[in-house]
Amino acid sequence: MGRHDIDPGRGQESRLYIRLQPNIRCLTPRLARFRGNASCGSHALRTFPRKRGSRGTRTGGSAVSLTLIFGRDDAARLRFAISPLWETLAALRVALEPERRPYHLPWLDAVTADLDRLDPWPLYLLSPRRGWTPDFLTPSPEGPHAGIAGQLAAVRATPAEQVAREVRRSLTDRGGQVPESARRLLDDPAATRDMLADMLADCWRLLIEAHWPRLHDVLHADMLYRTRVLADYGLERVLSDLHSRIGWTGRSLVIETHDSTRHRLAGSGLLLLPSAFIWPDVVAIVDPPARPAVIYPARGIAELWQPAHTRHFDALGRLLGRTRAALLESLAEAASTHTLARRHGLAPSTVSEHLAVLHAAGLVARRRHRHAVMYEQTPLGTELANGGQAGLLTRRRPTAASHGIASV
Repeated sequence: MGRHDIDPGRGQESRLYIRLQPNIRCLTPRLARFRGNASCGSHALRTFPRKRGSRGTRTGGSAVSLTLIFGRDDAARLRFAISPLWETLAALRVALEPERRPYHLPWLDAVTADLDRLDPWPLYLLSPRRGWTPDFLTPSPEGPHAGIAGQLAAVRATPAEQVAREVRRSLTDRGGQVPESARRLLDDPAATRDMLADMLADCWRLLIEAHWPRLHDVLHADMLYRTRVLADYGLERVLSDLHSRIGWTGRSLVIETHDSTRHRLAGSGLLLLPSAFIWPDVVAIVDPPARPAVIYPARGIAELWQPAHTRHFDALGRLLGRTRAALLESLAEAASTHTLARRHGLAPSTVSEHLAVLHAAGLVARRRHRHAVMYEQTPLGTELANGGQAGLLTRRRPTAASHGIASV
């Protein structure tokens, strides 16, 4: 995968290493044995960049850039999509890397027992933070809301020759040695492909499936917000707001990384994938046959697993009641009744009753989007929720807080 992981503040040392975090339980005993240490710990496997000009995951270093050059038709071929398989693979990295966990601790608590039932060391090995990740593990979504069954079918349909080529590159296009046992993945590429597909299916079933409605709500809300910004303010605002390390020059999307690379989209367009688990990174995929894509942290991950309140919440709660105040605050972004019910742990009927009161008071507006009714703060509701400060769409532009991204 021509994948560029933009990861601020990491070193440039060109080697493969295993870091043991002592006080954090290991994922599986078999994974610990594979990594060469049977003691309990969290093993962070990272491949650091090698030589200039090589493709793969590029991170850290000086403030140079990956430049995606738009041609005449590429802006018209930009689209958003959600990838269940990408979220599954990214979730595994959250489980592996402690620095990715702050916003996902409730999820980790819920899936801890299931992590012990998995032995996904080949997936960890083939998706290092820095290095080459096989394209076939995360096929591009065909539509805005791809299903897991279709994406797993695409993995299983990958030709054995492609599997061998991409696995070999993943094991060699990195700055250090891999365990000798990993070479077994090349003995039978078709069997390796089926094994990896089975592992992805197990990871989806045990780690993601039960939480997918909540995750999908956040990803879908991000897409709705950005398509609205696109309609109201244009392409420049959308692309400039994806991440603090992404900029738009008028013809090119510029992503800070450690290596200067230029890639012409040449009519292939650009796929934008919001992700709940990719924080704090942004990832670019540019090499064929994959479609060019940028994976960025979705808005609102800070309250993905538990609602976050503003500093005005206590006063607002005394005025409206705490439940209605919490619902009003959550509607800074459009959401449906069922989304709010999942987010706040309420029955949909209870949410509907409170929304009816807020709507009658002129604090929220409602509109139909496909088969759902979406609710959102009115200007009066926004002003009330923000302690008397007026707010417009521009006020809700992505910020460090809305991404859950620390300022850099």
